[in-house]
Amino acid sequence: MNKVPMTLRGHQLLQDELKQLKAVDRPAVISAIAEARAHGDLRENAEYHAAKDQQGFIEGRIKELEGKLSHLQVIDVTTVNARGKIVFGSTVELLDEDTGKEIVYKIVGEDESDIKTGMISYTSPIARALIGKNEGDIVTFAAPGGEKKYEVIEVRYI
Repeated sequence: MNKVPMTLRGHQLLQDELKQLKAVDRPAVISAIAEARAHGDLRENAEYHAAKDQQGFIEGRIKELEGKLSHLQVIDVTTVNARGKIVFGSTVELLDEDTGKEIVYKIVGEDESDIKTGMISYTSPIARALIGKNEGDIVTFAAPGGEKKYEVIEVRYI
């Protein structure tokens, strides 16, 4: 399987979630199952069934996170010599040519992306159009609402 790029921050968030699931959530649900078992007949014990469902969710998420972490290529943009070019992990300030509004995006891995916080996946149409460009370049790409045009104002590696 190919390595999937992720920022240092995204990698740390996945590791923290995995640690929380293994050290806190898993033991808590095991205790809840034991307590529910003590209440008697398991066929009609809603607490037991809810705890078992929760355990299944936790174990599934642990396996998913371990799988993702095993296929990551962690990229620290602060150590990349990009010479002013937009690369994975760059924070980019753009000027919307149509509205005159300034927008800031950080190009991140798919699991980290959240458009509400300005984190866009490197596979998104805008990120694909931005990668390799420099400050001052005009970037045109096909957006769901039609063609968009942005000017690259600043590229930061933070």
